[in-house]
Amino acid sequence: MPDLFAAPDGQSRCDWCAASAQLQHYHDHEWGFPMADDVRLFEKISLEGFQAGLSWRTILAKREAFRAAFCGFDFRRVALFGPADVDRLLQDSGIVRHRGKIEAVIHNAGCACRLVEEAGSLARFIWQFAPPRQETPQSRTTSPESVRLSKALKARGWKFVGPTTMFAFMQSMGLVNDHLEGCVTRARVEAALQGFRRP
Repeated sequence: MPDLFAAPDGQSRCDWCAASAQLQHYHDHEWGFPMADDVRLFEKISLEGFQAGLSWRTILAKREAFRAAFCGFDFRRVALFGPADVDRLLQDSGIVRHRGKIEAVIHNAGCACRLVEEAGSLARFIWQFAPPRQETPQSRTTSPESVRLSKALKARGWKFVGPTTMFAFMQSMGLVNDHLEGCVTRARVEAALQGFRRP
């Protein structure tokens, strides 16, 4: 069951960010805050896919290397990657060198380009899966909305977008506010959501 921890500054935070200063900074300034930038959304989907079977701490520590390797996750550029790029990425010790996940990001970049043509933007497509406002944080790993988003993306050819991965993505990019009651960041995220204009 998720819990709170008292950080060195005396404030209570979700205990998953206790392991490192980098995780705490991510928790305080990024996780759960609403986002509508297509490139950043593609980055988050991609990194959540890479995280499967690994810790988020590992992925976050490698994020700058991932950004350098994948052109800042500009999906229009990544969609042009070919076999030589896959070989290059498999030699890059700064990232997770998993052929299936690397190829999935490249494949999904093409899917993202087509989805922008279909819906106008990734953000517009993704935000239609926002759940009704919940009063308390979720303690589960999937939701009806993450199942729907996963099915919708898979129907459009996306890979590594299962319901659990999509739920983690939804938590990360602000589709839900899953900071625990009593967490110092929860109210800040709630205020950001209230002031956010959905695409």
